[in-house]
Amino acid sequence: MADYGKNYWTYNIIRENFRRKEMAPPSYSDLGKQARDIFSKGYNFGLWKLDLKTKTSSGIEFNTAGHSNQESGKVFGSLETKYKVKDYGLTLTEKWNTDNTLFTEVAVQDQLLEGLKLSLEGNFAPQSGNKNGKFKVSYGHENVKADSDVNIDLKGPLINASAVLGYQGWLAGYQTAFDTQQSKLTTNNFALGYATKDFVLHTAVNDGQEFSGSIFQRTSDKLDVGVQLSWATGTSNTKFSIGAKYQLDDDASVRAKVNNASQVGLGYQQKLRDGITLTLSTLVDGKNFNAGGHKIGVGLELEA
Repeated sequence: MADYGKNYWTYNIIRENFRRKEMAPPSYSDLGKQARDIFSKGYNFGLWKLDLKTKTSSGIEFNTAGHSNQESGKVFGSLETKYKVKDYGLTLTEKWNTDNTLFTEVAVQDQLLEGLKLSLEGNFAPQSGNKNGKFKVSYGHENVKADSDVNIDLKGPLINASAVLGYQGWLAGYQTAFDTQQSKLTTNNFALGYATKDFVLHTAVNDGQEFSGSIFQRTSDKLDVGVQLSWATGTSNTKFSIGAKYQLDDDASVRAKVNNASQVGLGYQQKLRDGITLTLSTLVDGKNFNAGGHKIGVGLELEA
């Protein structure tokens, strides 16, 4: 009886902590992310891809990524470094890619106010001389998540803003963008959904013209299923897709997805050893099966 009481008490603590964490809704851009991940993660169609992540003893994180397009042969790579000063809530991120573009971000979180994040980022292309910057503000507390950013443009900045309200699993969000040069709204998006630990429903309307919806369901500890649907006013073109991920064991998983254009995607992911993961994927065009043109993808992730 003592063990039962202890386990029951521990279970309630875990459940209460989970409930508290769920009170903070996600950002507008992350609404419906669970379903989107079913269709995007684990697929590298038409690419040879390599990712390397490592962290030094001083806490500096390095992320090197590269891929080669199998059709064009074009190679793209990037190097990202990230350093955190936890005592001051400061994060410094620097990134360079093979297009010779430099990116820098300085972010401060939970210093002025709990749940408030301030960040300043900039991009610079030495060859062309193009440069731009952006100031971001993010705040999350209990049932509210708000985000805003303003690009640094003396001619007139573009202001993006979004907010998500959450209550007992229900999520309602709004996203807008205001062009100060033209003095008008350029984006007007709404979203409504419902989320639990194993189920997520997401619907959205973009500018009153594009309608979309998705469902994510964790049917068991090993199987995740996702459905996506979208259509636009003035057209009869409706997009529909269904996908799933099945965990074979602790080190291997398989993925599959199909859409109404008869495109079938298959993926297999295997953890070869600690820090080494291999991903194989293929995209088959069901409507033109004999014509060829199907794609394969190979990805290798290294982490140390």
